[in-house]
Amino acid sequence: MDGLQKVAPLIARIFLAILFIMAGIGKLTGAEATAGYFGALGIPLPGVSVYLVGLFELVGGIAIVAGYQTRNVALAFAVFSIASAVLAHTNFADQTQMIMFMKNLGLAGGFLLLWVHGPGGMAVDKK
Repeated sequence: MDGLQKVAPLIARIFLAILFIMAGIGKLTGAEATAGYFGALGIPLPGVSVYLVGLFELVGGIAIVAGYQTRNVALAFAVFSIASAVLAHTNFADQTQMIMFMKNLGLAGGFLLLWVHGPGGMAVDKK
């Protein structure tokens, strides 16, 4: 059990971050489509915002996996997850949007736990 407890925080960080890494790559490689969605949501400067959000998701996700600046990045992702839930997923008449809203709240909860407890032993922060 001790071995699993050592590696579990790393696995949890990978599971939390993979969604953001993939989303960041998607935004950076498909910026036009995402910028259109951002514009429809009323996000200012959607053509610029998509790149900023994509970089945040990609670089932040990599930082979480590596365990670098974990608490700071985890808090930023918790706030980001709640903000994106409120900005983009409040059409509760659409079951998919309701699920996305709840997914974002669940992610925020995971990131808040990471913020409170830190990255675990297998992390750059611990070196």
